[in-house]
Amino acid sequence: MKLLSVNAGSSTLKFCLYEMPEEKLIISGQYERIGLDDSCFNIKLNGEKLSSTVELKDHKDAVNLLLHHLLEYKVISSLDEIEAVGHRIVHGGNKYSKSIEIDDAVEAGIESICPLAPLHNPGALKGIRAFREAIPNSCNVACFDTAFHQTMEAATYLYPVPYEWYEKYAVRKYGFHGLSHKFITEKMTDFLGKVPNLIICHIGSGGSVTAVKEGKCIDTSMGFTPNAGIMMGTRSGDIDYSLIKYVMEHEGKDIAWIDQKLNFESGLQGIAGMSDLRDIDAAYEAHEDRVVLAIDMYTNKIVDYIARFYMKLGGKVDAICFTAGGGENDPIIRQEVLKKLSAIGIVLDEEKNNATVVRKGVEGVITAPNSSIPAYVLGTNEELMIARDTYEICNK
Repeated sequence: MKLLSVNAGSSTLKFCLYEMPEEKLIISGQYERIGLDDSCFNIKLNGEKLSSTVELKDHKDAVNLLLHHLLEYKVISSLDEIEAVGHRIVHGGNKYSKSIEIDDAVEAGIESICPLAPLHNPGALKGIRAFREAIPNSCNVACFDTAFHQTMEAATYLYPVPYEWYEKYAVRKYGFHGLSHKFITEKMTDFLGKVPNLIICHIGSGGSVTAVKEGKCIDTSMGFTPNAGIMMGTRSGDIDYSLIKYVMEHEGKDIAWIDQKLNFESGLQGIAGMSDLRDIDAAYEAHEDRVVLAIDMYTNKIVDYIARFYMKLGGKVDAICFTAGGGENDPIIRQEVLKKLSAIGIVLDEEKNNATVVRKGVEGVITAPNSSIPAYVLGTNEELMIARDTYEICNK
């Protein structure tokens, strides 16, 4: 079966085409700046990179061009060959605790959740509608980034605010990066040969830490929005909410200004003046004071959540897992995190840590044999997780 895994944003459409169940990646790429000037596409096929500027007025244009490219490059001979399309949906609210086949009712349900994810769900909906129209015989599946975290208990996901906010406005912790956390959980289940207890650190531009007990999420660092939890590339993570009013009054600014500051000008960017971990690592090794401070703060925040979840799991942790761009490829961040966990018996193997870089094809354990808990570095693959869920649902 040929299956498309799709991630539609407000102005982007990313895709991977798989042959399932072999999980063979055939072609991948993205269409960017949809609805803006200088729209373009970038495609990878048979080791070649294809790119060009194009006119993409909306997501329907992007979907139609994608399907045209699949035919033009002879990836398929007919649209009927695409039997299924899996769609990444950032927010499933309280409605969806697992991936689900899309019909008109599900489409309406996703639309009703748009106020919880105004920057993401509307773009995903446009992609869904365009694919359902272009390939009406295909099976479309919605895969929610919040779904994996829906196993949290009420005492964990509720905030200590007026309960009517939850009843009226669905104010609660949702968690994100769920497709990645689910992928790593399944990967470790296969590797360990049992349903594991894990602490998963998804460390990228955005970052989240999740506690997994017997294969299910029991807590996660992100909250009502992805700005909660650890310090990130440009997001603040957890802060004292009272500083918002204080700074706004001193600056004479509105809530939109403070939202911009906390989402796009805080975190590593706010302290170090940069957010790309490759730039930060170089400056850290050069002992630039603000960068050294930023790394200390950044790793402290990650350690805080690991320690919290270690206690929540009763100290019974089968593995700490690092994944996503920083977790997979940044030995400095991993080293500083694990050294700060020495009090619970974590012992880093520096040689293994420095040699383990996923983009170079190296995964594995980066702790010493006498470490109380092994730490793994693992590549994640949200697109493949979407494909797996979609294949399973469409073949029931």
